[in-house]
Formats: sequence, C-alpha cells, structure tokens
Amino acid sequence: MRVGIVGAGSMGRVHAAGWKAAGAELIGVTSQFGETARELARVHDARAFDDLDTLLAEVDVVDLCVPSDLHHAMTLRAAQAGTHVICEKPIALSLADGEAMIEACERHGVRLFIAHVVRFFPQYRLAAQAAQAGQLGELGVMRLRRVSYPPRQGAASWFADEARSGGVVLDLMVHDFDYACWLGGRVERVFAKSVKMAHPDAPGDYVQATLRFEGGAMALVEGGWAYPPGTFRTGFDLAGREGLIEWDSDASESIQRSLLPGEPGTAAAVGLPLSVLAEDPYTTQIKHVHAAIASGEPFAVSPRDALEALRVGLATRASLRSGRSVAPAEVS
Repeated sequence: MRVGIVGAGSMGRVHAAGWKAAGAELIGVTSQFGETARELARVHDARAFDDLDTLLAEVDVVDLCVPSDLHHAMTLRAAQAGTHVICEKPIALSLADGEAMIEACERHGVRLFIAHVVRFFPQYRLAAQAAQAGQLGELGVMRLRRVSYPPRQGAASWFADEARSGGVVLDLMVHDFDYACWLGGRVERVFAKSVKMAHPDAPGDYVQATLRFEGGAMALVEGGWAYPPGTFRTGFDLAGREGLIEWDSDASESIQRSLLPGEPGTAAAVGLPLSVLAEDPYTTQIKHVHAAIASGEPFAVSPRDALEALRVGLATRASLRSGRSVAPAEVS
C-alpha cells in the first residue's frame, strides 16, 4: 500500500510514524511549508512533493493532515484521482461539504476514513464495550471532558481562526460528540454555553454542551482551550441504572499527557495526548485503516458517524449563537 501525507505538522508526523508501523510504503509528503515536508520526508526516507496532484498520481492512499477548511476540496481531488482518503477530523466545516465528500468517494469507488482517534484509546474503547454489552444497564448520563491550552501562535494560528478550524467546538469537542453518539445514538437537542459568550475578548474559551438523546440519555460535554501551556486533561464518567465507569487522565497510570517536541523549554504549538502503552492509539488507528482497506472490511468509524458528530457540533455552535436549545435536525 503506497501512502502519501499532506501536511507535515503535528498530526502529519504522528500519522507518518503510524503508516510505517503498519507496514505501508510511505511514498511522500507535501505541505504548503516546503521545508517541513522535506524534513518529514527525510526522516522516513520518502520524497517531498511540490503539490497534491503530483503526489496523488503515485499513491493508493492519501492522508490529509491539514486545516479543516481544506478537507472538502482536497478529498474531492483525491476521490477523482481514484485515491483512498484518510482525513483528520472534523470531516468538514459544513454538512453540505461533508455530504459532498462522502458522495464523491462513493461515486469514484474509494474509501473515506475520518480520524476520530478517541475510539482507539483503550480506556474509551473498553468503557464503550462494557456499556454496549449492557454492564451498566440502561445508559443514563455521560460526562466527557477534553481541555487543553490555547494554540501557542494565538491569533496567527489557523486553530484560532474559527472560519478555518471551527474553534473549540469543531476541532476539540467533536471527538467527544462522536464518542457520545457512538454510545447514545441520535441527539435530539443541544444546549450550550461558553466563556466567550460573556467575554468575547478572552484569550481562550471553555464550552459546556448538554446533549439529550432520542433514547432518553443525557451527556454533558466540556471542552476548552483554557489551561496553562503544556496542560491537556481528558476524562469521562458513564452512568447507567446498574453501574458507573469513571476515568480521569490525572488519576490514571495508563496514560500520560505528552507533547510533540517544540523549541527547548516550551510547549508544542498544540497539545496532543499520547498513551504510554507500547503502541499509541494513533498507530492503532492507522493499523486499523490499513487492514480495513486491504481486506475490504468496514471501518470502525464510518463517514456517516463523522457527519453525525459534525451535525452535533454545528448544533452546539448554533446554540451558542442563539442562547437557546437547538435540534441537530434543524441544522443545515
């Protein structure tokens, strides 16, 4: 399997290592920042390509580790070239773009995987398996937390530009929306509040979203870029009629908060939680994708799953703007 990576930042480096571990042939890297592409290509004995189309002509799979506003256009180009697509989350910044990505890949007979990596973290997967096996009884309440520090480049970072990243809600909280929908099913209504609603000039943001599912369960999802540099905390509580599962990154020995190398003595531009296990979940995810494409088996996260997480995220943003609860079905 010949793989090309677009984007040589934090996720590009992580995914490149994952593809090598999976046994794929990493053909090349391309990036708008030529030197970073050349550096990553050198590390993995690959080639640096000047543009996407030249890369697409030489690979079977393209891995898009690029800003969220580029997902739609690049996926359409890859599908037309007959290349399978791995794309970072969120699938897109609008439902129309996400639908177009899915339709294009189906029309051209290529696979599309959206990298909702939280499902591959062992704590989250084991808790989900227990809940889905009925060990908690009827699921009543989920509480999911994911809080990091603001992107270090501040206003100059594409993460800080909501038109490009979707902000805290679509870049960070979308992970937990996907997980909540995996367990709870379809969301009926969303109500959300944020720090920036009261303090628009705040340097970071903190959002709380309450989800009500059609089956009656509830979820409280907390996310933010609000902590001091170097701090990234995650956790969950799953409560049912017959049991409770709790996990917190601060209290666990099975995970540590690690950051990709930056300048000596500084935090990385963006926080990235990594596992201390022999195989990190990002590699586990890439190995799963590699095996599913090779065998034709379904992905653990379908493109429609990713579209539903986006729908909940868009409803959350609509609730923040309007100050009222919003039904994801109302979002277009």
